[in-house]
Parts: sequence; C-alpha cells; structure tokens
Amino acid sequence: MALNSNGKAAKTPVKTLKRLLAYTFSRYKTATLFVVIFVMLASAANVVASSRLAVIIQELIVSPEHPTINMSVVWMNILFMGCIYIAGVLSSFAYNRIMMYIAQGTLKKLRDEMFAKMQYLPLKYFDSHTHGDLMSMYTNDVDTMRQLLSQTIPQIISSILTLIFVFAFMVFYSFTLTLLIFAVLAVMILVIKKVGVKSAKNFLKQQRAMGALNGYVEEMTEGQKVIKVFCHEKEAKEGFKSYNEELYKTGYFANCNAFLLGPLNNNLGYLQYVLVAVVGFILMVSGAEIGLLSGYTALNGGGIACCAGMLVSFLSYSRQFNMPVQQVSQQFNAIVMALAGAERIFDMVDTQAEDKGGETTLTYGEYEEGEWAWKKPNSDGTFEYVPLKGDIRFNNVVFGYTDEKVILKNISLYAKPGQKIAFVGSTGAGKTTITNLINRFYDIQSGEITYDGLDIKSIKKDDLRRSLGVVLQDTHLFTGTVMDNIRYGRLSATDEECVKAAKLANAHSFIKHLPEGYNTVITGDGANLSQGQRQLLAISRAMVSECPVLILDEATSSIDTRTEKLIEQGMDKLMEGRTVFVIAHRLSTVKNSKAIMVLEHGEIIERGDHEQLIEQRGKYYQLYTGVFELE
Repeated sequence: MALNSNGKAAKTPVKTLKRLLAYTFSRYKTATLFVVIFVMLASAANVVASSRLAVIIQELIVSPEHPTINMSVVWMNILFMGCIYIAGVLSSFAYNRIMMYIAQGTLKKLRDEMFAKMQYLPLKYFDSHTHGDLMSMYTNDVDTMRQLLSQTIPQIISSILTLIFVFAFMVFYSFTLTLLIFAVLAVMILVIKKVGVKSAKNFLKQQRAMGALNGYVEEMTEGQKVIKVFCHEKEAKEGFKSYNEELYKTGYFANCNAFLLGPLNNNLGYLQYVLVAVVGFILMVSGAEIGLLSGYTALNGGGIACCAGMLVSFLSYSRQFNMPVQQVSQQFNAIVMALAGAERIFDMVDTQAEDKGGETTLTYGEYEEGEWAWKKPNSDGTFEYVPLKGDIRFNNVVFGYTDEKVILKNISLYAKPGQKIAFVGSTGAGKTTITNLINRFYDIQSGEITYDGLDIKSIKKDDLRRSLGVVLQDTHLFTGTVMDNIRYGRLSATDEECVKAAKLANAHSFIKHLPEGYNTVITGDGANLSQGQRQLLAISRAMVSECPVLILDEATSSIDTRTEKLIEQGMDKLMEGRTVFVIAHRLSTVKNSKAIMVLEHGEIIERGDHEQLIEQRGKYYQLYTGVFELE
C-alpha cells in the first residue's frame, strides 16, 4: 500500500514507479550510466576489501602448516584494503552528487510541467481540488519524490549490487554457511512484510489526521478576527487539542511499527552473526572444511589458519549481507509515500486540459484600421471578418455544474452593443453563473450563447476572454507594484494609460498617497490595502484592458457610496460603446441599466428597466422599496 501526503493510498504503485523511472532516467541517460558504474565500484570495493581479511588473518596465525609470519604480505594487504576503501568512498561521493543532479533536474522539470498544466486546466478541476491539496503536490509530494530519487533509489541499487557481490563471495567461501544465512534472511523478509504492511496502514491514518489538523489550523488562522470578536479562543483551543490528540495517537502507532523494523532486523542480524560464528567454528574444528567450507580452503591448502581466515571474512560478509536488507526496510515508508505522491502528480499532469475552443480568433486592425474584429475561417481556406461590437445573446440556455443539479433553466436574454445589463437576485439565484458562461469557464448543457452572431463555442477561448474585462467580487492582487497590478489587465499598456485608468476608477487619489505611489509594492494579496482600495485597483485593471465587454461582479460592494458615485461617473465614459454586465446587491447601482434581470432559482422572473420594474410592483419593487440591498 502506497500513501501520499494527504493519506490516500496509491492505486497502481508498480505502474507509477515504472513511469517515474522512465521519466527520470530517459532524460539523463549518460548521467545514469555513470551512476550505475560508480555504484558498482562502491559496492564492489567494500566486498573486495573484506576478502583481504582472510589473507591477513591466515598470515598472522602461526600453525604447523604455517610456522612463520610474513609481515610484508600483511602490510601489502592492509595497504590494498585502504586503497580499495578510498576508491569506494570516492565512488560513493560521485554517484551521490550525480544522483542529486538528476533528482533536482527531474523535480524542476516536473514542477514546470505541473505549473504549466495547471494554467490550462478547466475551472471544474479547481472546484474539486482545494488550494491546500494543490499546494501539497508542489511541496509534500515533490519532497517525497526528491528523497526517493536522491537517496532511496541509489540505496536500493547499491543494496542489490552489494547482495550479488557478497552472495558470490559467500558461496565461494562456504556454501553450507550461506544456506544458514538464507534461512535467517527468510525470517527477516517475513518480519519486514508483516510489520511493513501494518506500518503503512498506520501511516495512512496518521496522514489523514495530519491533513485534518492542518486544515483546522488554516481555518483558525484565517478566522482570527471572528474568533476574537465572539471570544471563542477557548473553544478554538479545545478544538485544536482534539485534532492534536488524534494525530498523537495515530502518529504513535504509525511510528512504533515503523521504528520497530530497525531493532527487529538488527537483532535478527546479531542472531545470524552468532549462528554463523558457532556453526563455522564447529565445522572448522571438526575438520569438515573440505567440501563444507568450500572453495577458499581448497585453494589455500586447508588447515586451521586458512579456516580461521575464511571464517573471519565470512562473518564480515554476513554483516554486509544483512545491511542492505535493513537499509531497504528502513526506506519502506519513504518508498510507498513517494509513489503515492508521484501518482497524484501524474494524475494532475494527465488531466485533460481545457479545450482551446473554436477556430475563430480576435484581430486588431486587419478588418479596419483601429478596430477589433472576429476572424472566422471558411471551409475554402478564406476568412470572414465580423466586426466586434459586443452583442451577446442567450437562447434557451440550460446549465448545471453537475448533470444532476440544474442551476439555470431556459435562460434567454440579449445585450446589444453599448447596453448595460444588470442582474439582481438572492444568493444562489445564478447571477455569477451567467457571467461564467460568457467567459466559457463552463459549458452549457443545452441552448446557445452567441457573441456578435457567432456561437461562442466557435471562438478560441483565449480570444474570447481577451475581449472581456472582468472585475470579480473576490479581488485578487499579485505580489508586485501597484502599477504592475493595474497593467495586468493589458501587459502592453503604458504607465500613462495605467494612470489614466486609475483616475477613471477614482483610484488615483489614494494611490498617490501611498509611500511610493504607483511603485508601492503590494504583498499578501494586498494585505496593506483596505478592501475598497483593492477593488478600486481591480476596476482600474479592467479599465486598462480596453475590452469591448465588461463584466462587473459586485465590483463596488466594498466601496462607500460617495466613492461609488465618482466611479460611476468615470465608468459612464468607459462604457460608451461597450456592453456591460453588472451583478449588484445594491439596487441603487443598477438604476441606470438599460435592462434589469431579476433571477430566482435559476430563472428570470422579471425583466425591464428600473421604472418598468417599479411599475410592475413585483419582486424588484419589493426589494427596492423594502431594503436597498438584497442581503
């Protein structure tokens, strides 16, 4: 079972591992080859160096078969061992450095692909994934992959090669003792399997508890003002204690099982060491070394000294044989978590991008100098130009965010060029949904939406949205200067054009009083500005875009009445020749609209201008004469 940073198990860990390895090493073939070479050298160095112990011990033991000690042989083998170990250390350093280069390069490429893909995902994807969930992909999941690529995979390769080399030398020294080691190894593998699976299940619970705790902390952090207003500090503390206690319990059991693997394997390794020493000593003193103690004693003439040297080397190999198994077991949780994180990332990268829309594009100056026009391709390879006027119509539009729940029911309306159309109604009536459909953030189930007589599905989405200036109710400002945030509406706008837009929106008066004016740096989504000032900048951004159609979703909800009047005067100039859709809770802001649509439960129940709706004495009349705001 593999689990990710949110505690969800990976569905196809083997498939994910294959894809990750192919994704990583296909881009670094030469570097990967050097990694394998250096890992082989590092693994072989330790094994070969240990083989010299048998020669040294054999030379140091005086026996009837070996009456004298040749110290030159001893020192030569010690020097040889030192050189081999130094070569192993250098090889280890080399492959770790190369692997770090491969890992960081892979993760950089992956983050680039993730962010690039995120720009083209449909809004429906973000509706089903929280911001925290997406952020955890860039942080927690990527970090688990970093550990897997830079540490775990090299460790596994090294362990496998070490096992192969050690196994070959052990068989050469004693086939009988090798069988004994494999018997103990079978027990170790059984323990790893039992404890490892249980550990993974407990880590799953721990990650879920961690996610719940993080979510609570984030919620309480954002709601500090509300907590203090209602004096709920004690309740907030108790809530945190509850989540923290759950994390403590799940974390205790998860880590108990995980850390149990190390001591169990170590003790089994010690048991194996003792068994090999005892059995080897019995074989040695019983004179059964020929055939039972195998190749080394046969080649070196047998005898106590030869058997003792072999046994010392074999004991060293028995420890080296256990070490890779222990190292892999210690990496177990890192492996399963990294694979689950990788699967989540690959799922995001594989998510179908938002379709680009039709083939009709937006052009400037091609049809007529200084004018915008739609460039529609014909079947014969020619193009037809349709002047961009801002004529938007809904014809029997039916829409629901899911097929089971319909939000808009047979909506029909039109906005002629230069008209101001307002939508009013209670929360959830479908006002914002209508403007989202104009942008093609979502596609309708049935009906038709046309833009200058063209079905919006036939227009390329980038060009469609380029023709629309939008001010959202939830204002978002980016880290950068005030000027940069205004210019975000049209990156080619000059400083003079940005200042002009700010003056039209009545933002210039407060901007010039900022510490550095238009060069004041905004951070934390405009935390150093008031909500009203942030909305004024958002309106300025829409104004500088010079779009023929404006969508204002509660654009003046956080602005005082006096400022609102000044903005409306500037916007009247801006809206000349432009189609404007306005969503407002303040009914006073929509009085001068050409048409006002009153929505209720996804249907237009009333339509007309202010005077007509007042005369009808319907829902709009009740709202207007009762309270000047819907909420």
